[in-house]
Amino acid sequence: MTAQDGRTAALPAALVVAGPTASGKSALALALAERLGGAVINADSMQVYRDLRILTARPTEAEEARAPHALYGVRDAAEPASAGWWRREALAAMRRTAAEGRLPILCGGTGLWLSALVNGIGAMPTVPGPVRAEARALAAAIGAASLHARLAERDPATAALLEPGDTQRVIRAWEVLEATGRGLSAWWSERREPPAPWRFAMILLRPPRAALRAAIDARFLAMLEAGALEEVRALAARGLDPELPAMKAHGVPNLAAFLAGRIPLEQAIAEAQAMVRQYAKRQDTWFRHQALVPPEALHMIHARFAGLAQLSENERMGLFAFIDDAGLTHRGNRA
Repeated sequence: MTAQDGRTAALPAALVVAGPTASGKSALALALAERLGGAVINADSMQVYRDLRILTARPTEAEEARAPHALYGVRDAAEPASAGWWRREALAAMRRTAAEGRLPILCGGTGLWLSALVNGIGAMPTVPGPVRAEARALAAAIGAASLHARLAERDPATAALLEPGDTQRVIRAWEVLEATGRGLSAWWSERREPPAPWRFAMILLRPPRAALRAAIDARFLAMLEAGALEEVRALAARGLDPELPAMKAHGVPNLAAFLAGRIPLEQAIAEAQAMVRQYAKRQDTWFRHQALVPPEALHMIHARFAGLAQLSENERMGLFAFIDDAGLTHRGNRA
């Protein structure tokens, strides 16, 4: 064991459960929290908003009662949540969880937030007012998706972290690139806050693409049956800025357009499902190319998680062997 290995081993342990949307992250995190004596800490940028329990697939009240959960539904839709804010809150929740003798289990698919947690927050440059104005004018003229495409040509590393429809973040990335000649990802690499003083292990869900696409489509229909339209109706009635992150959550713009009489419901459903499928593909690509933890601290499950009993015997054995090797079992009992 090297000196660095020794220092890492002395750090408190935390588990990250990550993967694309609808891959079963929340179910796996809950199953492991029950089995290992852990607490689930949200790492999804949309599940922090209390207005969107259904459309963001937040854990239900019954699921939250089975194990401690933190940072779910803690922000109003009018209050945008940043990576820096979440990192501070997540670290505080992790410290509380460890003090209670529980294992912190970070659960989510927002790669930028997880990277900020594990690696630290990068320095942010000041952008001159004229450059900011030009970036906003360009976005208004060509649309956020087209601006994202231009960003991808010049700064693919940053573009891979952003959704094409996330106007505010795409504009921010473009204006930083224009003002400094360097992409946001390069600035993020210059840390103003150090890596988290934790030893992270990570379980990454990577279901077959066809299975994931089917799950995404079926889950959106289930959301409608569970009251997603009423959820969007209540949110739209607040008259919030449409550029707020919560207003751009998957399905919100589409269902809001239906409720306003601009498109039929079938079109809203199809567009929302397509948006989520595209997002899942980008998430999978991001996690495949980002090394948040060392190879020995990463375990992949090539299936959609629907319960421990649904995993094959080899998958279960591999999962529990990884948990044992990562030193995550001392708080609870797997028996």
